Amino acid sequence: MRAIVVYESMYGNTHTIAEAIGTGLGRVTDVVDGVEVLSVHDATAERLVGADLLVVGGPTHAHGMSRATTRDSAIADATKPEPPLDVDPDAEGEGLREWFDGLGDLGMRAAAFDTRVDLAAALTGRASKGIAKRLRRHGCELVVEPESFLVTKDTHLEPHEVEHATAWGERLGALLAG
Repeated sequence: MRAIVVYESMYGNTHTIAEAIGTGLGRVTDVVDGVEVLSVHDATAERLVGADLLVVGGPTHAHGMSRATTRDSAIADATKPEPPLDVDPDAEGEGLREWFDGLGDLGMRAAAFDTRVDLAAALTGRASKGIAKRLRRHGCELVVEPESFLVTKDTHLEPHEVEHATAWGERLGALLAG
């Protein structure tokens, strides 16, 4: 099985989670032939060809998937002195919404995840719901319910979220093996 994890990340948290999911998938060695973790900018339709599993995730902005305006705002926020924020090297440019617009039918198994502030989902929203909806529109079969990974109000990953993501990746691999 070949798996691809695609992420959009502003401050590196979603990127870190995507890498951890890839690590977890890679631990299921009898199932996974290869795992690629790609930024949304590198995840061309050609690179998706032949994948058995597509895992897609992004940050939650304004109750859902990012937009050009929310990405621009996030980058602008990084120039403020408090809290100190580092912009992910792949943050600028198009996000998942635009990426999905450029895709045709994918017809593969898939999973969706997001990063969001550690509050009730009713208050924060969940980008993973929109990601899952778009995956289904592109002919994907979701193998699990969308998953959220939590960040603090200061935009740092909550403790143990990397371990949570690695375990989730292992569960995805085990589900596909079963």
